Amino acid sequence: MRTVLVSVAVLLAGAAPAHAAVSLRSGHADYAARIVGGKLHAQVKDQTRAGRAVWRDPSDVVVALDAKARYTLPKRSFLGDKGARLWMIPQTQKAGVIWLGWNTEEIRSSQLRGGVAWTLERVSGPGRVVVFQTGSFGAADVVFDSNRSRPGSRTIPVGVHAHGNWAFSRAGTYALRFKTTATARSGRRLADTATLTVRVR
Repeated sequence: MRTVLVSVAVLLAGAAPAHAAVSLRSGHADYAARIVGGKLHAQVKDQTRAGRAVWRDPSDVVVALDAKARYTLPKRSFLGDKGARLWMIPQTQKAGVIWLGWNTEEIRSSQLRGGVAWTLERVSGPGRVVVFQTGSFGAADVVFDSNRSRPGSRTIPVGVHAHGNWAFSRAGTYALRFKTTATARSGRRLADTATLTVRVR
């Protein structure tokens, strides 16, 4: 009888395969905010494949970085010592590396009072994560830094599409927990929280 029960359990488990996330390795994608059904949603706008954009829940996505994203620091900086190796999603597109930006283009100014606050609440992973933009004269504007007790928050105006550098100090899997908040025209507070997985090797 025990053998039969075990066999049935195995068959049932096999009938419901584990959910497979979509791996984004190259091309263009954005971590975006949208208003759907009157609610604020954080979603990934996946434009890595030919055709129209696909909107995905962040939990259904893995951002994958490999040797093509490796970078050696040419001099000492806020990212580390000269010669230190890290993995980078660059601000400007690089062949073979995912080009990940952020986006509020789907939201109209008539829907919100002000912009969308984008906050990195916490990072789980083997190393440091820094998201920053490089200005025209080379100065770094740090958006998020996991070494801080509060990694950072930035208000993104409505209608923005931007890119920055995403730096990871060690190989391994990172979970970036983001919170997006906004105020509807009615005065109602809108919020969503989602985790984006980044796999570095």
